Amino acid sequence: MSDSDRPDSEANRLTARAARYARVGARVGGVAARIAGTRMLGLEGRREGNAAALAAALGGLKGPIMKVAQLMATIPDALPPEYAAELATLQSQAPPMGWAFVKRRMMAELGPDWMARFSSFEREPAAAASLGQVHRAVALDGAALAVKLQYPDMQSAVEADLKQLDLVFALHRRMDPAIDTTEIAQEIGERVREELDYRREAGHAALYAAMLADEPGVRVPRVRPELSTGRLLTLEWLEGRRLLDFTGEPLEVRNAIARAMFAAWWLPFSRFGVIHGDPHLGNYTVFEQGGQARGINLLDYGCIRIFPPSFVGGVVDLYEGIKAGDEARVVHAYETWGFKGLTRELIEVLNIWAGFIYGPLLDDRVRTIADGVAPGEYGRREAFRVHKALKEKGPVRVPREFVFMDRAAIGLGGVFLHLAAELNFHALFEEAIADFSVERVAARQGAALAKAGLG
Repeated sequence: MSDSDRPDSEANRLTARAARYARVGARVGGVAARIAGTRMLGLEGRREGNAAALAAALGGLKGPIMKVAQLMATIPDALPPEYAAELATLQSQAPPMGWAFVKRRMMAELGPDWMARFSSFEREPAAAASLGQVHRAVALDGAALAVKLQYPDMQSAVEADLKQLDLVFALHRRMDPAIDTTEIAQEIGERVREELDYRREAGHAALYAAMLADEPGVRVPRVRPELSTGRLLTLEWLEGRRLLDFTGEPLEVRNAIARAMFAAWWLPFSRFGVIHGDPHLGNYTVFEQGGQARGINLLDYGCIRIFPPSFVGGVVDLYEGIKAGDEARVVHAYETWGFKGLTRELIEVLNIWAGFIYGPLLDDRVRTIADGVAPGEYGRREAFRVHKALKEKGPVRVPREFVFMDRAAIGLGGVFLHLAAELNFHALFEEAIADFSVERVAARQGAALAKAGLG
């Protein structure tokens, strides 16, 4: 029997969902009642306490709800700032599965002879996260491997947790209707569900290998399909050091790492319409040659967003429109993205945010991404200004495609701030879009997706 023919004993099971509802619902429901009571009694000044209570409730839960809470904390205006600040402190580290359990899981995925398919397999995980854990191993051909094994019943847990988080989003919409979070919730749900499919993640890794094949500063691990299933992903192990280990290095070293980060993010987007939606520091390591940092290893491919080529056209239109002072092109860009019912006042509010995101790209000089701003605060001040203005001019529904584009840009800026990089971001961006057209993006994207088996 092939791996794909094995019966799926962990598909979205009612019993597992019910158990998860009970665990999560009791905690989230209690906080929801507290939030609603605060609102009814007009005690808005107590939001900090409610935010801390929500973080405490979620902090005792492992699994997808932690991942989603952290995602929400990094999307500007998905939550009030007090809630975002508290949820950003959550850690998604889950207690690792024990060896007896790992053996059962590996047997279920690769069969009873699974150990014979590796030269060695480390018992202790090298990393544990919200949806699974990674073990180091060595292939029969001597290659170093990273074996990512999904925790049990994750599909049921994801569905249960997303249902509970709908409650939080609904409360937020009633409390603070300036931004309609309906599409944000849908987008988060879709991306987290995709992260459960390790075959799709294997396709994402193959896609990035194709898109960045000519970029020496970015390394993408090779997939070992014969050692992978829907819940088991085996990749080449890429040696590297934490990005934060290089924050004290000379400027030219930090700049080299930042250039590689820029290429890893903007080249796939501007040329293929694809972004890495989770620019978390743990998803990168720095590789060295001759004792010198040469670039980055891109390690995780769960949260990847593939955009319609027209959306990329909107990003370039907005950049060119702001640069030329062409208001019609700016409005066309917003409409291309899916913003509806735009008034002049709403356009002015959106332009505040656009000016922040595009500011470094429009400034033709060597500079930091944002002078005097802490990495964790990047974008918060501007998001607050936009939110305040939308209360007066809104509401506005954020199109779902915009969600991870926005989040990834903020996360990438935070990385540049950690590195204190000084680059001409304008020149780098102009190079990335030098031969841009929607038609070229569509052609490149179609070919790359087909090659990666994602067509």
